[in-house]
Amino acid sequence: MTYQTQRLLLHGLVSYHLLGFVLFSTVCSYNFHWYLSTESVSYSRRIEWTKAHKVLHLLLYIGGLAGAAFFFFALREFWPALFFGAFVTFLYSAPKIPQHFFRGLQHFAVGKTLFLSFVWMYVTTILPVVVSRQPWQPAFVLFVCSRFFLIYAICVVFDYRDREDDKKNGVRSMITFLNENGIDTLFWFSLSLFAIFTLALYRYDHHVLTEILLLVPGIIMASLYKYAKKNFSDYLYYFALDGLMMLSGLLMMIFTI
Repeated sequence: MTYQTQRLLLHGLVSYHLLGFVLFSTVCSYNFHWYLSTESVSYSRRIEWTKAHKVLHLLLYIGGLAGAAFFFFALREFWPALFFGAFVTFLYSAPKIPQHFFRGLQHFAVGKTLFLSFVWMYVTTILPVVVSRQPWQPAFVLFVCSRFFLIYAICVVFDYRDREDDKKNGVRSMITFLNENGIDTLFWFSLSLFAIFTLALYRYDHHVLTEILLLVPGIIMASLYKYAKKNFSDYLYYFALDGLMMLSGLLMMIFTI
């Protein structure tokens, strides 16, 4: 996703230090989060696997942290932007830390879905522009908004799946507040905004094929929505739905756009 932003908006100004930082930071944050995630109201093969491989999660977390630290120092002139990204990423997993102060944060997580979507959008779209030192342009803003609302729509489905766990743990999010119709409205509204911002990129010299490839993940998400609300398969969520966030980038690499 980060590489796609660099290719699409920055015309190939690729920062391999940033790609390394995002790679190792993702390994670090994911394994930190899943190391702390050991309970679920409903049965999950993912949770069972996590409980059986906590040492592996810990080792991957340490390895990811070491790699992220290396590239963090290589990008030291951009520390404020990197610090901000690392901080908000930590806050998402902080309520899982078994200490009273951190556990208390879950009661303030009303915007949990917004928060997670912002983190993904910030790291993969805003950070590449900051590191490139390119001035902000209208096309950049449109792409940031397009990316955010696609990720948000996907996160709505994940939160719908996890709503019983959130209720049990006292996590207050929009998905725990809204009824079925409200959740549907929120999802379709977000996906509609994704389509609007993506189509608006066409006026900034984006190729028709680029527009189509950017829209493909949203089209697939729309077709999977009802099914994903009934089928909570780990393979569907962690392979298919998670994969939709980077699908357009992979397609662009295949078609060499």
